[in-house]
Amino acid sequence: MALPAPPRAGARDHAPRTRLAAVVLVVGAGLALRAVATGGVSKYGGDALYTLLLFALVFVAAPRTAPARAAAVALAVSWGVEFLQLTDVPAQLAGESTVARLVLGSTFNAPDLFWYAAAGWSVLRRR
Repeated sequence: MALPAPPRAGARDHAPRTRLAAVVLVVGAGLALRAVATGGVSKYGGDALYTLLLFALVFVAAPRTAPARAAAVALAVSWGVEFLQLTDVPAQLAGESTVARLVLGSTFNAPDLFWYAAAGWSVLRRR
């Protein structure tokens, strides 16, 4: 995800809209993937998209963040949520709320850690 150039004097800054569009696009891709794919494609593709969503959200919240820092934050949050699944908290919340289930998951899966890192690496590699 490339950061837009600063706007010229008098020009309208479309960057916030572009960042929000990226967030919507990633969420849509994740929901579409869950609807049409099964097995590992759905599971691990969703993991990668989860990290890409966090990456985009970092830029929405802090537009001037360096891409490497945004990737590190996205990876740290992704791993934090995954390690939180070693407790009962996400599973309990997932039983009560679809949103909690989608955001927090419910069970720890070690390969997820790799897919989160792969997503961040792929974004940085394109820079």
